[in-house]
Formats: sequence, structure tokens, C-alpha cells
Amino acid sequence: MIAVVALHAGEEVARFELGHGTDPATELAALGWAGSPLSAVRSTSDDLEIRYAVQRLRDDVTAATGPSVPRDDGLTEVDVANAVPYQRIAAYAVVRSSRGVLLTELSERTNAAGLWNLPGGGLDPGEQPVDAVVREVHEETGQRVTDVRLLTVLTRHWVGRAPSGRVEDFHAVRLFHTAACHEPTDPVVLDVGGSTSAARWVTETELASLPLASSVPDALAVAGEPA
Repeated sequence: MIAVVALHAGEEVARFELGHGTDPATELAALGWAGSPLSAVRSTSDDLEIRYAVQRLRDDVTAATGPSVPRDDGLTEVDVANAVPYQRIAAYAVVRSSRGVLLTELSERTNAAGLWNLPGGGLDPGEQPVDAVVREVHEETGQRVTDVRLLTVLTRHWVGRAPSGRVEDFHAVRLFHTAACHEPTDPVVLDVGGSTSAARWVTETELASLPLASSVPDALAVAGEPA
């Protein structure tokens, strides 16, 4: 279970379970609050608690109604009706160093082969998001990172066919962090045969020329320009 906790001036003002296919910012807005994430921590081996610092929305601001759930091409109505609900929590990081931004290329084992993504991946059972970032960055790039801090939470909901062939009602909950790499080296993919086929440091000017996964520009925009 994912619990969203809203804190206003240090006091808890709202708490709710993040339902399948829902977005925490949208749900908070429906309750009259807006804010930014403070932390994402496992409360038990199976549960995650995402805390937000919030402010009251103006009375004239209302939550927008979201679009219908998108679906992959080629799915029949029967496929969609029988889609298996699947919620995946993953942790990623915007890692910057003197050599640029660290990116990973998605492999043929994914549905987005050839796109460049931020390093990261799904949380292991009972694993804290910060620990997942450190582990995933090392497995996918061979780099050691420190000072891992929660940046933003982005979600996506769609119906599609997984690499296994199973049709899933997929809810991706992505915890984006920032992390520092003080001793950057030539990236090496250590987890061979997984979702990553290559890794590299990319300069800020090179970013515009690469095919990026859909969430990467949004995460980079929140992270802002390098110091």
C-alpha cells in the first residue's frame, strides 16, 4: 500500500491511500491542497509512505478531471477488460557530475528499447527508495552516488502489453531523486541482460539530441539547471 500524508505547518492535515491509477498531486488538489514531496519511506516491508508539505489551494482553484486511461495500440476490448491491475513503485535519480548527466539506454527487454532514461528501477521487497537508487545506479552504470534526496513523484497510468505478453492495467509510481557522484568514471552496465543496454555521461547540450523516455524531461525540469 502507498499512503500519502499531507503536512501543513508541520501538522498532518490529510492522509489517504493512493489508489490504483491515481496521482498524489491530483488527489491532494481534490482535497484542496497543493505542495511538494518531502520524503518517501517504507513504513513496513510492504508499505510506502509519501509525505507532502502542502498549502491550501485558493477557493477558485479546482482539481482538473483527468483524461481517460490510454492504451497501447492493437489491444482488443476483451484484452482491456481482462487486463491485470499492476502497481509498480520505482526509484530513479538525476545524477550530475563534472562529466554531465548520467543516462541509461533501455534494452530490448523493455517496451521502449533505444530510449534513454535516468538510472533506476523497481524497489526490492522491503527496500527503502534511497537504497534502491544507490543499488540501481551502481548496477546499471557502475557509479557510486551519495546525498540522495527526493525530488518529485510522477505517476502514469495506462493499459498495455508487458514484455511477457500479459496485458496489464499498469500504474507506474516513480520516485525521482537527485544524487551526487563525486568520482565519476566511464559507465559500465554491471547488470548484464537486464533492462539496461548501455550507460553514458551526457552533457547538457547533448540532451536535446537524444531520444529520451517520456518522464526524463519532466524530472530534469524539476531538478533545474546544474549549480
